Amino acid sequence: MRYTSHREEATEVLNMAFFKVFTNIHQFKEPGTFAGWIARIVFNTSIDHVRKQITYKKVIDLNSEKETSINNDAIDNLATEDLYKAIQMLPPSSRTVFCLYVIDGYKHQEIGDKLGISDGTSKWHLSNARKELKQILVNKFRIQVAI
Repeated sequence: MRYTSHREEATEVLNMAFFKVFTNIHQFKEPGTFAGWIARIVFNTSIDHVRKQITYKKVIDLNSEKETSINNDAIDNLATEDLYKAIQMLPPSSRTVFCLYVIDGYKHQEIGDKLGISDGTSKWHLSNARKELKQILVNKFRIQVAI
């Protein structure tokens, strides 16, 4: 769900991933865990889906946005499900980069390689996601965000 907009789309990606698992089961090698092997296939299938669905913008000015912080007391009152809903409201391309960078821990160069975009475009999408997430938290959830 982190990389798709709707449950039906996520189900489609998951079905495709399990199809790949079953058709390539002979390629599984014992030194790794079976669950880890499946997780990697699901992740790569998700990224392939995103790559097919999203057209990324090329952006010139990457450093125009300041980092912002969120008041910790407000975050403590925000349910995990609400934060998840806020992330789902981000534009698909920015949401994907945000999840890859913040949640999955990838660097911009790795994100660029996976999605076929430049490091700068990845940085722009992260900045855009943070800016839009701030607006969503302020407007929808009434969270105070310090600049």
